[in-house]
Formats: sequence, C-alpha cells, structure tokens
Amino acid sequence: MEVLLRETVEKLGDRGSVVKVADGYARNYLFPKRLAVRLTDGNMRQLEIEKRNYEKKVLSERSGAEEAKAKLEEMTFTVSKRAGESNQLFGSVTSQELSELLKDKGFEIDRRKLQLPQIKELGEYEVQAKLHQEVSATFKLVVVGQ
Repeated sequence: MEVLLRETVEKLGDRGSVVKVADGYARNYLFPKRLAVRLTDGNMRQLEIEKRNYEKKVLSERSGAEEAKAKLEEMTFTVSKRAGESNQLFGSVTSQELSELLKDKGFEIDRRKLQLPQIKELGEYEVQAKLHQEVSATFKLVVVGQ
C-alpha cells in the first residue's frame, strides 16, 4: 500500500514523502497515530497546499526577523546595576532582565534565545539573539553603575 507521510517517521521517510508499506503496518500503526494517510489525489493536493502555506509562513517570519536584526544591530542598550568599588556587580545581568528591557523597547525576544556572556562587572558586552532558525543578531549591552 502506498501512503503519504504526514510526519517524519524514523527509518521510513520524511514528512510529505510517498512510501510503500505493508497493509498491516499502515492500518495498525501509521493510520491510528495519524502519521500517514492513504495516497489519493485529494491528499496529494492537500499536501501541496499545506507546503505552500508553510513556505509562505516561513518566508514572512524570516523577513520579519531580518528587519528586527537590522534594527537591533544599530541599537545599544543600557542597564543600570549596583556595583562595588572595583566595578564588580552585586549580582549579575540575567537573560530575563535583558528580555524585559528588549520588550520595553519593542522587541519580543524570549530569554532562552538570548546568548549573553557572564556579566559580573561594569562595561560593554556583545549579546547574541537568535531571532529565527536562520537569523541571529548581535547587539551591544552597556552595564553602568547606579
């Protein structure tokens, strides 16, 4: 029986692939778990529509990420923290604090997508933000004393 995979199945194929499998395997495993559908013209057309919509969505997300990257890389962000005599911070600058600062400036970036170095003293730092799976931005963070 030929089936159209709706999800990637290990050792069988990727999403959207047409594969030939045993009837029992399809009926007892692939169909109940909604991993595949019987190969018909209607299902093939539906898959093509889904692929086009997915590609449009990815393209628009990527273009939005490219715009955000251009804006982010031009900006410098400043964080004010308490520090001791030797410019040593009491605590550190966290990704959560930076995420909230970015949110206030109009950038919605999850804290887990920010890669910042250990910030334990005053100074300038380079921070990387993963905006999209293919787009990363690097911007400056300045830590000043209160």
